[in-house]
Amino acid sequence: MYSFGSGVLIGTRTDIANATPINFGLVQEVTIDESANIKELYGQFQRPVAIARGTIKTTGKAKVARISGIAFASLYYGVVPQAGQLATAFGEAGVVPASPFQVTVVNTATYVADLGVLNAATGLPLTKIASAPATGQYSVSAAGVYTFAAADTTKAMLISYTYTIPTTGQKFTVSNQLLGTTPTFSCVLYTTFQQQAITVSIANATSNKLSFGTKLEDFVMPEFDFSCFADAANNIMTWSFAEAS
Repeated sequence: MYSFGSGVLIGTRTDIANATPINFGLVQEVTIDESANIKELYGQFQRPVAIARGTIKTTGKAKVARISGIAFASLYYGVVPQAGQLATAFGEAGVVPASPFQVTVVNTATYVADLGVLNAATGLPLTKIASAPATGQYSVSAAGVYTFAAADTTKAMLISYTYTIPTTGQKFTVSNQLLGTTPTFSCVLYTTFQQQAITVSIANATSNKLSFGTKLEDFVMPEFDFSCFADAANNIMTWSFAEAS
């Protein structure tokens, strides 16, 4: 039989009750690797007279094109995402007015942190100070009120900062958990071609690597690496094929 395409990969937590299955999200490629250690017995001749297989390591890798906060939170970090998001305003335009020479950002009510100010005309960054800024400097309050020098009146500024949006999106905080904290999940890889399906059901796994990389003129494709281990019935995985061949 033949198989084509990346298939579908779905994971379900095994360390919590009533876990919701999670689609890893528009997988681009999935790899399952089986690697065994072997020991060779030699006598006085060049070739071994016996070979025994020892421990076996089963690993997987999935590259996905859809960014899923639920998959990140549950399958790798073992946490529950919360409603809301930490958003970024990048290069928000503002013009320094006459006294008191202050620009209040649009999202002042949910302002979190400053990310810098640029002079819109020159593209040069301003220097942040605690108070009483001179030309080329600024200060900012906890409410997102930016104060500039009198000499910078009428100048256009580009202000960047973070703020919260409480009602849309999702977020989670990664904390420093105790050693041994290990979210586990089962997963199913399903592919089909010309009505011939292959299903690989992995009993238990834990993700040992999550990669998130950006690239100019390309889509972000996070990668999950995971290692597999036996369940309570000592099963690792089940391979299923539509054709007996």
